[in-house]
Amino acid sequence: MTLVVATHNEGKLAEIQRILADDLGSNAEAITLVTAGSLGLPDPVETGVTFEENALLKARDVARRTNLPALADDSGLIVDVLGAAPGILSARWAGAHGHDKANNALLLAQIEDIPDSRRTARFVCAAALVLPDGGDAGQRVGDDDNAAEFVRFGEMKGSIIRKPRGEHGFGYDPIFVPAEQPDRTDEDGLPLTSAQMDAGEKNAISHRGKALKAMTEVISAHIIGL
Repeated sequence: MTLVVATHNEGKLAEIQRILADDLGSNAEAITLVTAGSLGLPDPVETGVTFEENALLKARDVARRTNLPALADDSGLIVDVLGAAPGILSARWAGAHGHDKANNALLLAQIEDIPDSRRTARFVCAAALVLPDGGDAGQRVGDDDNAAEFVRFGEMKGSIIRKPRGEHGFGYDPIFVPAEQPDRTDEDGLPLTSAQMDAGEKNAISHRGKALKAMTEVISAHIIGL
């Protein structure tokens, strides 16, 4: 069975493949993953006001265009002192979509005077799976009476530091220290930022990893048929 991942990011495809392989073992071979980008599909305009709405919007669009099962996610950073911002605007907080350094610089400037004890934050991810011919297997949310839809969530709590550290990851990873940490510190003895972790360490605790791991149960039951 082909499962279309609603993204143009091949790195995200590889991440999902690793999660499926870890959770499903050899049964993961029953699924062929492809990206929306590889099929030449456009990115839909994200008009939702929540992570769940945007994840469903992307998955529905791909499912309708391909008539294949579609998986999408939407995620962002919530900073408590900013009243849950940047939230769904995380990728374009400084104006230009995906300008990581500008987003980080603006966020650090906005909370510059906030003491370390109040710089709590969390990454949140909503993963959505749409099955075009799913019958009544999932919760009906959209307009197509034949489709089945599932949403799962993941969260990674932590705090915002004052200066970026690390070269891995993307987005706000260099300024975010997860509460869950691997059994090591950085060269200065400090807890690791997400950008100082390797892919395995980050995926084990990340919001996206948790949401996608929860979704593998749905994939197993309703796509593979285990």
